[in-house]
Amino acid sequence: MANHRSALKRIRSSERKRQRNRIVRGRARTFVKKAKLYIAAGNTAEAEAAVIAAISALDKAAEKGVIHKNNAARRKSRLMRALNKAKAAA
Repeated sequence: MANHRSALKRIRSSERKRQRNRIVRGRARTFVKKAKLYIAAGNTAEAEAAVIAAISALDKAAEKGVIHKNNAARRKSRLMRALNKAKAAA
C-alpha cells in the first residue's frame, strides 16, 4: 500500500479512469464483434449498419485516449475491408 498522500490520490484517480476506460473499450469491442458476426453471416445490409456503429465507437474510444488513433484506424480499415469483401461475394 502506498504511504504518500499523492500516491494514495493517484491510486484513487487511476481507478476512476480505469473504470471509465473499461466502459468505452468494452462498448467498442461489442460493436466490432457484432459487425464481424453480421459480415460472417453474409447479411450485408445489417453488417453495413453494424460497421458504421463500430467505426463510431472506435472513433470515440480513440478520441478519449482509451485506444491509440492508429489502433482505431487499423481496426476500422480491417472491418471495411471485410465488409467490402462480403459485398463483392454476395
